[in-house]
Amino acid sequence: MLHDVVVVGAGPVGSTLALSLSAGDVDVTVVDARPAGHIARSDRSLALSHGARLILERAGVWNALSLVAGALTPIARIDISQAGGFGQTALDAQEHGLPALGYVVSYRALQAALDAALGRSTVALRHGATVTAVRNGPAHAAVELAGEPSETICGRLAAVADGTGDAMAFAVRQRHDYGQVALVAKLFLAAPHDGTAFERFTPEGPMALLPEHDGYGLVWTATPARAERLLALSEEDFLLELARHFGARSGRFTRVADRRTFPLVMEYAREPARARCVALGNAAQTLHPVAGQGFNLGLRDAWELAQIVLDTPREKIGGDEMLARYARSRRTDRMAGIAFTHGLVRLFGNDLPLLRWPRGLALTLLDAVPFAKRAFTRAMLFGVR
Repeated sequence: MLHDVVVVGAGPVGSTLALSLSAGDVDVTVVDARPAGHIARSDRSLALSHGARLILERAGVWNALSLVAGALTPIARIDISQAGGFGQTALDAQEHGLPALGYVVSYRALQAALDAALGRSTVALRHGATVTAVRNGPAHAAVELAGEPSETICGRLAAVADGTGDAMAFAVRQRHDYGQVALVAKLFLAAPHDGTAFERFTPEGPMALLPEHDGYGLVWTATPARAERLLALSEEDFLLELARHFGARSGRFTRVADRRTFPLVMEYAREPARARCVALGNAAQTLHPVAGQGFNLGLRDAWELAQIVLDTPREKIGGDEMLARYARSRRTDRMAGIAFTHGLVRLFGNDLPLLRWPRGLALTLLDAVPFAKRAFTRAMLFGVR
């Protein structure tokens, strides 16, 4: 049987694509390695822009997600500054007439809402299906599943949203290792936060504090050796080191929990759409977490692809013309997201004295020029077109 679209991966990006396609007359099959009803045991936080909220609303999951206690924390304001130099700016939701610039959302809560919506939809979902390879051809894509015997699912289009894209052996990928890790943790405050997020650029690299429930989620860029020393510190000493490094902009922290690290790399497919196959989300591009753009870019991938598939006659789904149209529609936003995050790390993530003044001037001008600030904020929230 030839399906219209086979989605590999039922994580947030793959699920959003499948739900968006379910609004039309499209035969969609989703394959996912997770057992039915299983969500990752450990939770993590995702930063969603206002534009991502609109996509999830259209996919029919936002209302259910918003009813889950503690699942969402609105970001009302973003404070941006650099350590050891002048210049700062702030982005405010009220200035743009929005209820929030974005939200910090529980991954488990989001995935549960998406799973429930998929269960109510017409989408065919295969759990516990491990994909060993995705092969492309002129007439269809073949998604090969592990097993004895193995099984192949064919589709006019294979949309790979499994987080890695490793099954697409034909895809050429570019990789850059930053030689750093992100230390993440949960911080608790002496007084309630006001929904302000902080992005601070330090000589070691960018740091972020995201309002989350009654505290903050921390993302601290450091070398692997420095991160190991920070993990080994007592709770009291860690908080003292954080205060020295970050400053007092965010208030006084009383406790830290769940410290852990992960490596920082940038990796992207040179051609995310090619011959009956397309990569989405982290399978297409994995970005540095600075400015929180990666996940939002992936959701825009899914939404844009769904609209183009829905606007394409069945016999032309996955064809060269459709994939070229998708690639054109995503090229500017995708490359701008990659260049923006990589450029921020390069410009702000070092201690070169000659760059402190230009960095401070850039932040000051951004704060002082309304047009530039509006354009910057819009790109952060909705992407670049």
